[in-house]
Amino acid sequence: MVRTIWIPPQLADAVDEDDYPGRVSWLAALPARVDQVAAVWGLELGEPYLPGGQCAWVAPARNLAGDALVLKVGWRHREAEHEADALRFWEGDGAVRCVATRSLEDTTALLLERCVPGVPLNCSLPEPAQDVVLAGLTRRLWAHRPVDGHPFGSLAAMCDQWAESFELDFDADSRGLDPGLARAGMAMLREVPRTAQRSVLLCTDLHAGNVLCSQREPWLVIDPKPFIGDPAFDAVQHILNCEERLATDPEGLSRRMAELLELDPERVRLWLFARCAQESLHDPMMRELARRLAP
Repeated sequence: MVRTIWIPPQLADAVDEDDYPGRVSWLAALPARVDQVAAVWGLELGEPYLPGGQCAWVAPARNLAGDALVLKVGWRHREAEHEADALRFWEGDGAVRCVATRSLEDTTALLLERCVPGVPLNCSLPEPAQDVVLAGLTRRLWAHRPVDGHPFGSLAAMCDQWAESFELDFDADSRGLDPGLARAGMAMLREVPRTAQRSVLLCTDLHAGNVLCSQREPWLVIDPKPFIGDPAFDAVQHILNCEERLATDPEGLSRRMAELLELDPERVRLWLFARCAQESLHDPMMRELARRLAP
């Protein structure tokens, strides 16, 4: 018998807006999948976290031993394909631990360490203090070097796909975006990852909402979307989330994060330009920032 599994509105809305048939059918089957995984792992489930994510159902859980855990049942997609591999690779050093994982066709289920009390960094500290915490965690994660045979994809390949998608959208509707700026942004998105002096295992989606306070460590990273590539890329998602400081002084903010992460400031600025250009079709603020950051 399938227990009642409530779907958070943000997850339902994301699937509805995407309107991809595969995701729609995945969402329809999700309650049964959650119930199946919970039964296999002997879990008692709580209500899902709110507002929740856009690609996964996530809720507190307890196993038969009474351990406080988190169950994450997500739609399998390229960017999050190797989340469990990354968490196991980092072995809890700055990130939550992965206790178990299970694959079911288009679904990936993860049983994770629960952060208690689990308040996100962006709800706990002002942004300048968030910068410092994030930089410290990021440097710790980068210190772990993958060896040959790792399963992680290439940041350069992902950026190529992003550039191709942007160009198709731009050809369909440029929305008044300057063609020269668009071409420069997509060229940068393709070129910058290929000129890096070193490669590390990246989170790629590292921002203050994906860092939780914990009893085991003051702060732990959750929800990585791991790829191998230029460390300067990992500075940018947090910058993009700091909207007021970004709008006021994008170069100053990128320099600050570069200094905290011991990176070349110019590389961080170029990544920020490329990402702003990528988002500029749908966000007027990103369009203005791309213009200000253009090389």
